[in-house]
Amino acid sequence: MREVKSRGNKRIDKDKVSDCTIGVVGLGYVGLAVALGFSKRYQVVGFDVDKQKVELLKKHIDRTKEVSTEELERSAILFTTNEQKLGMCDYLIVAVPTPITEQKEPDLRYLIAASQMIGSNLAEGATVVYESTVYPGATEEVCIPILEKCSQMKAGKGFFVAYSPERINPGDRQHTFGQIEKIVAGQDKAVSEKVAALYQSVIDAPIYQANSIKVAETAKVIENTQRDINIALMNELAMICDKVGIKTADVLEAARTKWNFFPFTPGLVGGHCIGVDPYYLIYKARALHHTPEFLEAARKINDSMAAYVHRAVLDEIIRSKQNLRDVSITVMGITFKENVPDIRNSKAVEIVKMLQDVGLSVTVYDPIAHPLEMESEYGIKLAEREAILPADILLVLVPHEEFVNMTPSDISSFLKDDQAFVFDLKNIWNHHQLASSIKRKSL
Repeated sequence: MREVKSRGNKRIDKDKVSDCTIGVVGLGYVGLAVALGFSKRYQVVGFDVDKQKVELLKKHIDRTKEVSTEELERSAILFTTNEQKLGMCDYLIVAVPTPITEQKEPDLRYLIAASQMIGSNLAEGATVVYESTVYPGATEEVCIPILEKCSQMKAGKGFFVAYSPERINPGDRQHTFGQIEKIVAGQDKAVSEKVAALYQSVIDAPIYQANSIKVAETAKVIENTQRDINIALMNELAMICDKVGIKTADVLEAARTKWNFFPFTPGLVGGHCIGVDPYYLIYKARALHHTPEFLEAARKINDSMAAYVHRAVLDEIIRSKQNLRDVSITVMGITFKENVPDIRNSKAVEIVKMLQDVGLSVTVYDPIAHPLEMESEYGIKLAEREAILPADILLVLVPHEEFVNMTPSDISSFLKDDQAFVFDLKNIWNHHQLASSIKRKSL
């Protein structure tokens, strides 16, 4: 019998979890990974309101390209848009998006809708586990009352609630669901231990039982808030280095020789995690009459980077005495991060829009993004590689693997001549890949 030691000197027996049915609500990057992980041992119901997504999954197609056809064929997950199927589940794991509003405040509409639907179909004795990122207190203050109202049962008696923050990293083939240490917290000790045992039965990494749901919620938002702050520091450093006239990459290379220097780099902060989660903590702090000045300053810096890149392009056009109408620009990469098709909250999109707003001709190339999704969501048409003409300015905004591996001749084909300007945002191309006469800049 295999026993796995967990944090807090707890021992969780992976073989003592009884057979049960797991329901996963929300089949995005997080939910699909969770469903697949549990399907290796349990019967799984995968629910989503997106009919097209569910139909594709039934055909073993994941449009995010995170999961292969072979993995889906082996999973035997019951994919459905029928919410009544959730009534057959012993555990319901909620992995719906929790974005922010235009006012930079938590947008809980998907979480609220999921809670209403689950509550209306909740079997007696079932356990609801929330994985969606929320502000401290949201599970108990927002979700549980909805579950109780819609199910007409009492939490802790008719059903049970826990929180286990997701840690899925899109595009990361190393830190997968089964290999990531998991935090769990139940509404009481018994629920916490039961949910910990459930996750431990399908995860090889340790399980950490937090003291309360609020602790687990806060741990999640601080993970990405810490990264946001460190990237903001690097972005401000990049601005200072630009003023000084030195390269940020050279400074960081020297600084990394110290054993305890953290290897963060400057860049655009978008997507649905780092650029969003800090606002959940900021919202809660403000609600409690505390002004989180440090968190807000980091967000202000990172949110300003699209405008910084935009200004750098305009400065180069002015410096080279070119007419705006005559300048051609090619943008390489439009997704929020490398090697994933996710375009949510993409700062590259903001840069393209800013350039277009001043009348510049911009061609966008991204081999990962979905053309139809880009056009319907942002009105941006993606160009085919063969149709791209050489440009005066090349903006490499997202370091997709295809771009990193380009040869000097590949890069030259994007440039009008050896006097072109290259803004290699993440400094992915070394000097051997660019002609010495090419003017280049990076963060």
